[in-house]
Amino acid sequence: MSPLLEVAGLRAGYGRVPILAGISLAMAEGEFLGILGHNGMGKTTLMKTIMGSIPATAGSIRFAGEDVTGLATHRRSRLGLGLVPQGREIFPTLSVEENLRMGLAAAKREDRALIDEVLEDFPRLVRLLDRRGGALSGGEQQLLALARCLCARPKLILLDEPTEGIQPSIIEEMIETLQALRRRWSLSMIIVEQNLDFITQLSDSVLSIQKGRITGEVDRERLIAGDVAMIPA
Repeated sequence: MSPLLEVAGLRAGYGRVPILAGISLAMAEGEFLGILGHNGMGKTTLMKTIMGSIPATAGSIRFAGEDVTGLATHRRSRLGLGLVPQGREIFPTLSVEENLRMGLAAAKREDRALIDEVLEDFPRLVRLLDRRGGALSGGEQQLLALARCLCARPKLILLDEPTEGIQPSIIEEMIETLQALRRRWSLSMIIVEQNLDFITQLSDSVLSIQKGRITGEVDRERLIAGDVAMIPA
């Protein structure tokens, strides 16, 4: 069976500043793939390049059997790619419900039933539908960003630093939610993260990234044991 996502020799950067230095990876449908690395290693640039908001300068990206390297972001979204960005990037002046409706813009049809279906997995958000996004806690905003992404019915979610600035109770809720979504929605996911416990509980395999390169697969047993020394600086 062909990989759901296949990245080969991917290079990208900002202006003349190169960030990704030839990244290659592949993942199967239904897989949860973790990418672990410290700040400044290229994790967010990788996610944005896969999504199309940063153009690739070399290499290729194939998704669901199609070469998407040159496609615009909205076309990748229509094919089933979704990004939950670092910092969440919700609309702070819009209500929770209005934020979710914005998620429908990337869906193949605008259907309120999609929002109701998504909210079944986010009971915390149901009582907050009339509240402005900016009035939510950081953890609630992260749940909203994830729910908004799901409104487009993605096949693969790119989840960028989801635990950043989030209280531990919400992190545990997020783990449970993602595990439930995986079972119910048959999702695939790339999780970029520095929280060892979060990434270990959710990922089938974990890759390390250093200075814009994938340096190899991380031994999950050592991660579970909390061996931070193995993570590249």
